[in-house]
Amino acid sequence: MSNQDTSQKIRRFVTHALADAVQPAGTGFAVDASAGTGKAHGYRPTRAEINLAALSENYRQFRKLLPPGVRVLVTVKADAYGHGLIPVAQRLCACGVDFLGVASIDEGIRLRQAGIDVPVLILGLILKENVRPVIDYDLYATVCEDTLAAELDRQAHRAGKVAGVHVKVDTGMGRIGLMPQDARSFIRKVSRLSSLRLDGVFTHFPCADSDDVFTRRQIASFNLLLESLRAEGISVPLVHAANSCAAIDYASSRFTMVRPGLIIYGLSPRRDIGLRVRPVLSLKTRVIFSKRLPRGTGISYGHTYVTKKSSTVITLPIGYGDGYPRNLSNKAPVLLHGKRFRVSGRICMDQMMVDVGDEPVAAGDEVVLIGTQLGERITAGELAGLADTISYEIVCGLGSRIPRVYK
Repeated sequence: MSNQDTSQKIRRFVTHALADAVQPAGTGFAVDASAGTGKAHGYRPTRAEINLAALSENYRQFRKLLPPGVRVLVTVKADAYGHGLIPVAQRLCACGVDFLGVASIDEGIRLRQAGIDVPVLILGLILKENVRPVIDYDLYATVCEDTLAAELDRQAHRAGKVAGVHVKVDTGMGRIGLMPQDARSFIRKVSRLSSLRLDGVFTHFPCADSDDVFTRRQIASFNLLLESLRAEGISVPLVHAANSCAAIDYASSRFTMVRPGLIIYGLSPRRDIGLRVRPVLSLKTRVIFSKRLPRGTGISYGHTYVTKKSSTVITLPIGYGDGYPRNLSNKAPVLLHGKRFRVSGRICMDQMMVDVGDEPVAAGDEVVLIGTQLGERITAGELAGLADTISYEIVCGLGSRIPRVYK
């Protein structure tokens, strides 16, 4: 056989293999129906269901709180908090969102390549050698130091464009941003650069959910800066500070734009948020195996769990390799047949076990890890409390091995 024949044979094999890989085959496939492509996600019976109708309703409920004219930037960084960047952004655009917030240039580029043309603000800082794609993809950059501002101005001039920027002010977060006493002179310089457009000034609240005195002090400090800018005749169209909590609790922090994140995904930053929202993400799997074990049987690594009586122990195909926290071992609840059971033993990389006692069970039975089942409910916030973390980390940590299925 010639080399050419061999190459053609290999190409045909690869083509058929790829075609087979994207065809739904059996009920194990999770299909992204919202994209209209019927794209198959694989055969693992573990999935995250994303309720886009709940996302829309949460956005509408939040928007009703705001006075007319206040714009909304929804934060979609970290793959839209683990919910899926592109489908979530597309739905928010359909709802009329004014801005989207990302953490990096790469996230912004993904939005543009998906055809999303609403304004996109990179909330984090970028290096000056990476300025050009910000210009090319019409992204808004955050600036708070001279070198980056100068390079943005230079690159925008070379491209024949004017780049929009937002200046970050640190009123108490201790992260990126200019101190208030240094911000006015910097903003003055930025406003004079011919190829930059000063579109926004913003700050961030670290304690809006926990420290009223400190948050009000931040608002006052930020207002003093804004007053000094107005006195100099510097106009800033977009002034923003409020996250989900602040936008609800501190009307004086809304300015001309707010930046909700968690609340739009139906995850409350505290118990008494005062706004009815629905969780957008549910995490579900299926029983992959079950067996009856006698009293005194050790389960999983280290035998940190030992059966107290003859019990049925089920195995679920999800573990810390999927981003389900290992420190939920022997703590986290799961729902089977609408009843609560607890993870039994240490969570493995790809699997976990649950002692379900005498509950009748069969392979393929659905188990809910986040979400509702027959009136019972487990929230990301509940898991966060058990893991000594925050609900952001629970949903953002869910890995790419878990397909997102959009309802």
